[in-house]
Amino acid sequence: MNNFFFDLTAAGQSGFFLMAGPCVLENYDTAFLIAKRLKDISDRLDIPLIFKASFDKANRTSIHSFRGPGFEQGLKILEAVKKQLDIKIISDIHLPDQADRAADVLDVIQIPAFLCRQTDLIAAACRTGRPVSIKKGQFLAPLDCRNIITKARESGCSDICITERGSSFGYNNLVVDFRSIPIIKGLGVPVVFDATHSVQLPGGASDASAGDRRFVPALAKAAIAAGADGLFIETYPDPDKALCDGPNSLALDDMEGLLSTLIAVKKAVG
Repeated sequence: MNNFFFDLTAAGQSGFFLMAGPCVLENYDTAFLIAKRLKDISDRLDIPLIFKASFDKANRTSIHSFRGPGFEQGLKILEAVKKQLDIKIISDIHLPDQADRAADVLDVIQIPAFLCRQTDLIAAACRTGRPVSIKKGQFLAPLDCRNIITKARESGCSDICITERGSSFGYNNLVVDFRSIPIIKGLGVPVVFDATHSVQLPGGASDASAGDRRFVPALAKAAIAAGADGLFIETYPDPDKALCDGPNSLALDDMEGLLSTLIAVKKAVG
């Protein structure tokens, strides 16, 4: 099947691709540092990379939380990193009227989990001609993605993937049902597994989300074994100092070791 994400999966020797970066853009220097490290690692391991960072986290728990540099300044930072390192870039949009301008810079447009059923947003992203990654809302069953995929396809885009990021499990907790990977793949689209948001504890810190990064490696290995085409991992030099999603982010120094292990898992399962 001719699909950007399927083609990306087959492009390297690892058998999967990587979307990785900080949760939110803080400044150019930090973004460049993280992107450069990820590019070096992915080149050594032959894993196709898409650098991920949000220019605006519009769904933060508290109105006082850091959201990022905003739309225009954030795109300028992403464009500079893209040109300096010659890498692919993904970021999320929140409004339909952001789609065309974002497509001027982004290689892939992401639809946030909370907005995955917003028809006008999906349609606007798909009409740009860019590949679109849609994060499955934690409130949806895997087969509910059929309607999301139909919206995207009927808006003129076949280059789509679905990102699994766990399902609501009681208050302030998520659980991953790995049956969702083969179920969604059965709908004819690639599946990415979000290994870091899946260990998030939404709203678990009262005025912010908590998380437990200890479980990222276990979930990532399970996802690769279950057939995920790609992995989504938020990473930061010192996650405890990150301005967004630090508790569920993986330390940048731990990325290469984990990815090497995941390559071995992929080879073992075929």
